[in-house]
Amino acid sequence: MKSNVGGLDKILRIVIGIALVALAITGVIGVWGWIGVVPLLTGLIGKCPAYSIFGISSCPVKKDG
Repeated sequence: MKSNVGGLDKILRIVIGIALVALAITGVIGVWGWIGVVPLLTGLIGKCPAYSIFGISSCPVKKDG
């Protein structure tokens, strides 16, 4: 499985995902905070299905040679 989520993108997804889930657990923002599971998982896995559909990648381009 080829990764399409790069360094900074991955960090931001994980931080935002954790924050949203934590806010949902504490009841600050309600059930909508559980949507944070999506960026959390895509950040941890390094693969974003939406990026694949649109042909986007935030991974650095690797040069041969």
